Amino acid sequence: MQQYREAKERHPGMILLFRMGDFFETFEEDAELVAKVLGLTLTSRDKQIPMAGFPHHALENHLRSLLKRGHRVAICDQVEDASQAKGLVKREVTRIVTPGTITEDSLLDASQPNRIAAIIPVGNQLGVAWVEATTGELFAADFSTSALIDEISRLNLAECLVGEADSSRLPSELLAALPVGITKRPDWTFDNHTAREILFKHFGVLTVSGFGFEDQQPCLVAAGGLIHYLQETMKAELTHIRRLNPYYHDKHLRLDAVTRRSLELTKTIRDGQKDGSLLSVVDRTVTPMGARMLHDALVAPLAERQEIERRLDAVAELLTETNTRREIRDILSEVPDIQRLTTKVSTGRATPKDLAAIRRAVRLLPKLKAKIAGRKAAPLVDLGNKLELCPDLRELLDRALVDDPPYNPRDGGVIREGFSPTLDEYRVINREGKQWLANYQAEEIARTGIPTLKVGFNQVHGYFIEITNTHAAKVPDDFIRRQTLKNAERYITPKLKEYEEKAVTAQEKSLQLELDLFQQVREQIAQNTVRLLELADLLALLDFFAGLAELAANKRYVRPLLVDEPELLEIREGRHPVLDQTLPPGTLVPNDVVLTPDTGLFWLITGPNMSGKSVFIKQVALIVLLAQMGSFVPAAAAKIGLVDRIFTRVGASDELAKGHSTFMVEMTEAANILNNATASSLVILDEIGRGTSTYDGVSLAWAISEHLHDEIRCRCMFATHYHELSQLAESLHYLRNYHVQVQELDNDVVFLHKIASGSAERSYGVHVAKLAGMPPTVLERSQVILEQLESRHQLPQSNVRFVVSPPERKRKPRNSSAAGPGLFDSSTE
Repeated sequence: MQQYREAKERHPGMILLFRMGDFFETFEEDAELVAKVLGLTLTSRDKQIPMAGFPHHALENHLRSLLKRGHRVAICDQVEDASQAKGLVKREVTRIVTPGTITEDSLLDASQPNRIAAIIPVGNQLGVAWVEATTGELFAADFSTSALIDEISRLNLAECLVGEADSSRLPSELLAALPVGITKRPDWTFDNHTAREILFKHFGVLTVSGFGFEDQQPCLVAAGGLIHYLQETMKAELTHIRRLNPYYHDKHLRLDAVTRRSLELTKTIRDGQKDGSLLSVVDRTVTPMGARMLHDALVAPLAERQEIERRLDAVAELLTETNTRREIRDILSEVPDIQRLTTKVSTGRATPKDLAAIRRAVRLLPKLKAKIAGRKAAPLVDLGNKLELCPDLRELLDRALVDDPPYNPRDGGVIREGFSPTLDEYRVINREGKQWLANYQAEEIARTGIPTLKVGFNQVHGYFIEITNTHAAKVPDDFIRRQTLKNAERYITPKLKEYEEKAVTAQEKSLQLELDLFQQVREQIAQNTVRLLELADLLALLDFFAGLAELAANKRYVRPLLVDEPELLEIREGRHPVLDQTLPPGTLVPNDVVLTPDTGLFWLITGPNMSGKSVFIKQVALIVLLAQMGSFVPAAAAKIGLVDRIFTRVGASDELAKGHSTFMVEMTEAANILNNATASSLVILDEIGRGTSTYDGVSLAWAISEHLHDEIRCRCMFATHYHELSQLAESLHYLRNYHVQVQELDNDVVFLHKIASGSAERSYGVHVAKLAGMPPTVLERSQVILEQLESRHQLPQSNVRFVVSPPERKRKPRNSSAAGPGLFDSSTE
């Protein structure tokens, strides 16, 4: 208990799993917590100390449960053989496991990153560093509060570090946006001098300007504190964290948390699952590394045309080279997760199975490089030139490991015969021991002429030669007396003694030598961490390109034409990428959109619920996002002026935890758009002002539309049931009315899901209520009330004119020829 409490004191705030023989035990308050969380029986030691434990082989399952609940766990293991220990077995904390530092495959989602971040406030800035602990990808940047909130939603954070004093200085809105609770760290770990010293020492530099930073940036302190935490928890040299990467905001299409959620990029709004998200339908990757790259590319598309075009070139070539693409994907499908395997190797946690998986990967490299040879797209040419075959690693692993090694190196059977002559000798002794003894006994009988000579063994005296007293005169001089019996003597010879020293401990020595050899091989592979991680990056990129090409081939996606014209967005026969795959074939109706100065930069779209307004405007945003990710898009043709940000205001929700009503949330999201959108942004609005009274709502929607049109002058699509807003087309030069077509047949309504010019006359709300299963009496009564209100003009409808004085125009109209030629004639719209 003294040993336990000393370890517990050194690791405050953590659950301490204390190894005792074949069990991990917890005591005192940890035992009470663990018993409750894991459903274990709470017992006691000496009838005073609460105690709960589980078999050591169940560690990973129980770790998963503890980490899911946000606990940090210190693993205190036995670090010496109990049979060799004198007194108390020596124990040390060999690892600290936290939600952000997990390396076990079984505890992670291979298709998504698992990141840990550190944040420090400095003035009006926030220095931030984040790392994927299993791959070593470390980034850092300085943010404003609003910019960091936007980024947090894409990082997929599992843990967030903050200094104890800084924890009370972080903005409340940032704390509310964090998906995880903060882990408070001692202030000295984020001390300016200490953190930078740790950072510089890790990378072996005197300045980080070579990485693209200025030495006084706050984010470097965050990076140093983060490195220190990983060193403390992972108990390793962290050689897999090989560089510090600056994160440039302007190189990416910015998406705030609301937009990522509204567009359901990686998870659905309804149940928070991947199925039904954009990621679920565009993911054709076949490796875990490629899947994670796709995830990151989707939540942070590019904003630089040159880099987007490079990606599109690679996808285009693999799309046309069908056989090559299929062969590449077949090979890649056999490649394991080299990134996470390499991290396990570099931190000393790789098993023989892990090294065998790396061997399998490097064996595939010659075949893969041959398939890439001769490509023309610049990214594929670069990839082929950089792809190293690693023959030395393959040769080492082929010589060292058996074909199918066990998981645990302590079980033996890991090292291939021929790799170590000493190990081979031990194995011969173990395998052929009985035959050797039989042969030796026959040799000694022949040499001594004693027919009753026997070679035996016991636990006390070891190996011996037993000769009865009858033949005592024939005993050779090199026989050394070991034991006297009643009717016989037992002897040992130098040769038998030599064999005994080998045989008695051969199994033990064999297992220990195999373990030592395995660790030596693992260390040799660990020395190549940088090479392996660079290899993993290349294979991930190839998988990313091939997956997008496969998607384009299977779903008839086309290459978008990108232009540096923020006044242009043309999509012919665009399809919603998710519904295009989830609805029955032929169900989804394609639609065109043309946003130019001539055809309107602001489309006001009216029509019934369920008619497809929301689907239409969301599909436009998703097509733009896919294009700037470097993907082909679901359309017949697309010409897209690069977008710097996509904003959405979709649906109705509240944030009760913040005390915000549905309408307050709606206005907050709208305010964010008006305060941050630029002329190069794309704004998607699905209802504004519906959470308050009719006149208040119309007034706000009217004014917001005027501001977007006159002040921001961006491309905008606004779906609304306020038909009165259609009057804006008379005063706003670039606003156009569009509606979703419906057809009335025999007192019924058919939704055509087709966008046409002009505004809708009705919303058909009563009809939609009927489809929802509303009781007939309610439907009949609502129809009567609706007719009365419309006839008395007590409720503004499409036939009611609003007399509103126009705002003072502060800007001149756009030059209508600025956008250049389009894909379509405006007369067709």
